[in-house]
Amino acid sequence: MEPKTRLGTGIGWRPEIAAAIERLPGLDWVEVVAENICPGHLPASLQRLRDRGVTVVPHGVSLGLGGADAPDQGRLEDLAQRALALKAPLVTEHIAFVRGGGSLTASPRLEAGHLLPVPRTWAALRVLCENVRIAQDCLPVPLALENIAALFGWPDDELSEGQFLAELVERTGVKLLIDLANLHTNRVNRGEDPHAALDAIPLEAIAYVHVAGGVEREGVWHDTHAHPVPPQVLELVRELRSRTDPPGVLLERDDDFPTEAELAGELASIRTALTAVAASPVRAGSREAAPALAPAPREALAALRERVGLTQTALLSALVAGTPVPEGFDAARIRMQSRALAAKRAAVVAKVAPELPEILGAGFHPDFLRYAAVHPMSDGYRRDALNFAEHLLISRRPQDPVARRRLTAWWQERAGVRPLGLATRLAHRALAKARLPHPRVPTLGTRRSGLRSTELPPALATR
Repeated sequence: MEPKTRLGTGIGWRPEIAAAIERLPGLDWVEVVAENICPGHLPASLQRLRDRGVTVVPHGVSLGLGGADAPDQGRLEDLAQRALALKAPLVTEHIAFVRGGGSLTASPRLEAGHLLPVPRTWAALRVLCENVRIAQDCLPVPLALENIAALFGWPDDELSEGQFLAELVERTGVKLLIDLANLHTNRVNRGEDPHAALDAIPLEAIAYVHVAGGVEREGVWHDTHAHPVPPQVLELVRELRSRTDPPGVLLERDDDFPTEAELAGELASIRTALTAVAASPVRAGSREAAPALAPAPREALAALRERVGLTQTALLSALVAGTPVPEGFDAARIRMQSRALAAKRAAVVAKVAPELPEILGAGFHPDFLRYAAVHPMSDGYRRDALNFAEHLLISRRPQDPVARRRLTAWWQERAGVRPLGLATRLAHRALAKARLPHPRVPTLGTRRSGLRSTELPPALATR
């Protein structure tokens, strides 16, 4: 395993607080959402931080290494380019899946727009390990993977969180990004013991640590990254520090940004927690014992991918397409996650295409939720915005002719096509009434705009 890189105390870089971040005292490093930067055109604030010696680590959110498919080579190359452009000592991603369907399952492609938990089974672990090896071979620097927060668990889990992470490190040598806020979230939402997870993971594999805020509502912890770091997470910082000296600790904030003084105060609280206790050697036998389970049979990897893909696609379809909840899952939690995904999808589309809520006014949110209920996302948020506008125009909405002309102009400019004619609209409406799939506009997309589905907003980094 590569020697540890000492990072110190840092913060997640976001454009909304870029100026404040540059002025924070004692800042050692920052983390940036990899998909939101262009290697040849770094934001001026990031460039100034680099010029004064502040380390910048790219944090990916779109690889979906926990998915059934092998990682996309284009996304891997993009992540590698960002690591080189930032002269980063490592890159990070998530133990999650973000899409399903496609040729592997002979079903429509679906995207979650969110990080979803992988089943902690031997089969899913083998697929994840192979995906990690592919990524490691393509990246110019070490890779570290983050544990995520989740509202629900898989009914057929065979390993605990700590055991799953330990097996992953043992089989691939990958580093770990331990999100302590996510461990707390899973304690509330899934009844999992964060101390047992810290007992089980190989502490020497930790690259750095995340801390963030959230809020509890009706017995569910929402990992918002929009609230101050709670005492429970700071307690986990102290607990981890009693076991090891983490190479780096980073504060995440993605929304409802506080004042510069409050940000500095949160970083000070984290530093205090890190110095409140000194690390002691791990006690012999303190790690969680491995279960008496045999690894999955030595099936061909292709068969394993198909099996994992079918289970993940069935779950994702229930979350974003309204199909029945697979057997064994907590249906109430799946419905809760489904509503959260739809609300997040609307919020992110409003961010990447702010003209849409401005044109549609109060009708944007309800119109988008009705659209999302029957149109799962399949190609990223920016294409989702285009498809939503197309859907409205085909349905001859909005009813206000001025707003409809503005929406038509917006869609035409970004799609690079002429607006749909009356005959085409009538044909689409007739097909829709007959419950038949209507033909897609073949040139709809990014011919003129240059938009890419891999460009995702900071909101997707919310765990």
